[in-house]
Amino acid sequence: MKAITYRHYGTPDDLEFGDVPEPRLGPDSVLVRVRAAAVNPVDWKVQAGHLDTALAAVFPVVPGWDVAGVVERAGAGVTEYAPGDEIIGYVREDFVSRGTFAEYVAAPVRTLARKPANLSFEEAAGLPLAGLTAYQALVRHLGAGEGDTLLVHAAAGGVGSLAVQIARAFGVRVIGTASERNHDYLRSLGALPVTYGEGLADRVRALAPEGVDAVLDLVGGDALKLSPQLLAPGGRLVSVADAAVTGLGGTYLFVRPDTADLTALTELAERGALTVEVAAVFPLEKAAEALRLSGEGHTRGKIAISVG
Repeated sequence: MKAITYRHYGTPDDLEFGDVPEPRLGPDSVLVRVRAAAVNPVDWKVQAGHLDTALAAVFPVVPGWDVAGVVERAGAGVTEYAPGDEIIGYVREDFVSRGTFAEYVAAPVRTLARKPANLSFEEAAGLPLAGLTAYQALVRHLGAGEGDTLLVHAAAGGVGSLAVQIARAFGVRVIGTASERNHDYLRSLGALPVTYGEGLADRVRALAPEGVDAVLDLVGGDALKLSPQLLAPGGRLVSVADAAVTGLGGTYLFVRPDTADLTALTELAERGALTVEVAAVFPLEKAAEALRLSGEGHTRGKIAISVG
């Protein structure tokens, strides 16, 4: 099969496109014919070796964790899926090697859910990692619900835009930081936009004088350091970008595969409460260009890789 690989840690320039063996199928996995994958910042961070202490690399590595595709074959122990089923998945194992930037991926059933019927494969591929990050932060850690006010740092990005929509579906009032060019986009999602940078605290307090009930940090650094000052008494803080959040009384989130949470995202999408904006689509052989674009850090929505 055709796939993208890298043989050592490095940059997108080290990615190779070519033939690799079809992945072996375990009893609790399905072989997925990949229709689309999505690029996440973690993909180029993993390739650079930044997660080496958390996830061992077995070279050559096929990058990518997000997938939307069709079940080709089911393992001996699988009863949940059959050939022809359309699925989405956050196909992360406890090591990196067998990723989704390929024509096929062997995906453990614990990482999968059915694909939203109303999303294209490219849109659906952008849902798992970013959607699970947003959902698990909001539901599992922040407990955001009806009547709460939530501040989302970097609300126009892949995770942020999904977090805004999920929170709004739960009846949460959302304030989102973004550059001015993305303010109309945030308004279209139901958020109150504020410009990030100097003076942010005053702009947030103008909208939430008594403080916000929760903060979802997707930036880290100065935005994270400012966040405790913006919380109301008893407010909650989660960061997916900076582990220093624990020293500020908050929680650091490393997203995990979860079929129930993925299914909840599918249901939100199918009732029209959740959409995925696709900023760009690249063919598989151009995956390096997709990772370079992601690394620039200015993309609104998701970057997809079309496999066929």
